[in-house]
Amino acid sequence: MTATGTHSPRPGAAPLARMIGAQAALETKMLLRNGEQLLLTVVIPTLLLVLFSTVDVVDTGDGEAVDFLAPGVLALAVMSTAFTGQAIATGFERRYGVLKRLAASPLPRWGLMTAKTLSVLVTEVLQVALVTVIALALGWSPRGNPFAVFLLLLLGTAAFSGLGLLMAGTLKAEATLAAANLVFLLLLVGGGVVVPLEEFPDAARDVLGLLPISALSEGLRDVLKDGAGMPWGCLGILAVWAVAGLAAAGKFFRWE
Repeated sequence: MTATGTHSPRPGAAPLARMIGAQAALETKMLLRNGEQLLLTVVIPTLLLVLFSTVDVVDTGDGEAVDFLAPGVLALAVMSTAFTGQAIATGFERRYGVLKRLAASPLPRWGLMTAKTLSVLVTEVLQVALVTVIALALGWSPRGNPFAVFLLLLLGTAAFSGLGLLMAGTLKAEATLAAANLVFLLLLVGGGVVVPLEEFPDAARDVLGLLPISALSEGLRDVLKDGAGMPWGCLGILAVWAVAGLAAAGKFFRWE
């Protein structure tokens, strides 16, 4: 019994949706305050877009260079956030015991992963908006079906998130840092982002075309540059990577 006018304590967790929202907001703030993350997610894609659009360094075929580059840079922005940035941040959170402590909180583990995914999506919206504004200022003339672009970006995010979480949950933090940056550089060069896949030998081009970054950049280019409909081939490749990556991350991810 309590005296009149006083309140009885009501211990318990907050509603699940509120917990996920609060964690997603915290994850987004931490990501945007990290200098290395901003370098990967904002500075490098922006510099590549401006540099290769204004300086004739790479043969991008007929038409304006920015029409070829803008879709590739959008794909690079997705990869930098969903894969490289998320892998590095999650790897060090795992090393320092942050994930272990969060796993012991009322927020379920799948809720934590959901919050991280929402954080990635919020960051990507900001990236896409920034890249689009800069590309339009450089003379970009996008075409095509916006829904196809949305599907490509969504499946690309799922594919890269799965691969990033798989790397962060199985390797040591230092190894994740090195591997994620190395993969970023390799895919930047060989993923059709700034160098057309046609510049590579036929055998290499067939293999590179199956990579998620290639499927995303080529799919966006087909829609936004050539005005194509649904790029089913690229969507299919991304869907396979998304299912495989997320399934592997769910099976092999270690919280400690």
